[in-house]
Amino acid sequence: MASDFWLIAGLGNPGGQYEGTRHNMGFMAADVLSQRWGVGFGDHKGLARLGKGVMRLEGVSVKFFLAKPLTYMNDSGDAVSSICTYYAIAPEHVVVLHDDMDLEFGRIKVKAGGSAGGHNGIRSIDKSLGTNAYARVRIGVGHAHRGPHAHENTVDWVLGGFASQQRAQLPDVLADAADACETVIVDGLSLAQERFNGR
Repeated sequence: MASDFWLIAGLGNPGGQYEGTRHNMGFMAADVLSQRWGVGFGDHKGLARLGKGVMRLEGVSVKFFLAKPLTYMNDSGDAVSSICTYYAIAPEHVVVLHDDMDLEFGRIKVKAGGSAGGHNGIRSIDKSLGTNAYARVRIGVGHAHRGPHAHENTVDWVLGGFASQQRAQLPDVLADAADACETVIVDGLSLAQERFNGR
C-alpha cells in the first residue's frame, strides 16, 4: 500500500567544492524547506541525507521526507528510488527541485513528466523510477554561451558560482522554489503551474 508521505528531493552534488554552484540550486532550496519546517537530516543507506517533517498550510497537515542525494547528480535516481521503495512512496507523491539552464536566472517553472531536457539528474530519476510521472520544480540558472566549446562551457557554467547581483537575489529565488514545492503538495500541480509558471 502506498504511503501518504511525500518525498521532496533537492538535487545537487555533495562536497564543499560544489556548495553555492548553479547545479546545487536543488540542495539550496531543500535547505530553505528544512529551515522552514524544522527538518533535521540523517543518513539513508549512505545514498542521501534524509529528514522527516510535517507541513502545516491552509489548515492541511502533510507528512513529508526531505532528501539531498549523496550520489552525485548523475546517479540521483539511485537515492530517490531507494527512498521511494523503502517508504512505499508513489512517484505521484514525489517533487524534485533542480536547476534548469533553459530558464532565465530566477524563473521558476512547475511541471510533471516531459523530457529530462539534458539534465542528467532528471534522466537518472526517470530511469530508476521507471516513470517521469513525478512533479518537478525547475529553478532557472540561465545558460552558458554556446559556441565551439559548448559542452565544456556548459559544465563550467553549472559548476560555477553566481555573479554578485544574482547572489543578492538568491534568497528570494530559493524562497519561491520552496513556495512552489509546497503549492504542488498542498494545492496540486495545476494550481502551482498557474501561480508560478507565468511569472
